[in-house]
Amino acid sequence: MSTRLVGFGTTMSDVATDLTTSRGLAQHVDEVQVVDCREPYEWHAGRIEGSIHLPLNSILAGSTGQLDPTKTTVVVCRSGSRSELATLMLQARGFEAFNLARGLEEWAAEGLPLATPDGQAGHVA
Repeated sequence: MSTRLVGFGTTMSDVATDLTTSRGLAQHVDEVQVVDCREPYEWHAGRIEGSIHLPLNSILAGSTGQLDPTKTTVVVCRSGSRSELATLMLQARGFEAFNLARGLEEWAAEGLPLATPDGQAGHVA
């Protein structure tokens, strides 16, 4: 059974709108896999709890790491630029992937939490 959000009675356009904004992603964060494509120092400074770190260079090189191709995927970076490219690459590999359009800068500006590896409050680097 697929865990893709579209299969739950919503349309693709509804899902795309929800998952490309910080507030929308926050509402669905437990239903999707979040991929953070930033550099390691950015990842360590602060990230969405439960996200998977897979740097853009790794995605461009063909890696999908531990990603589940049956799950809806949202790709994030600082501003939404790198994640846009990573999203296109994952879509080309068959993933149902969406880009967090304004990135973690918007996420943090909305007051949504970022965490560090030791469980402390994080920040966008």
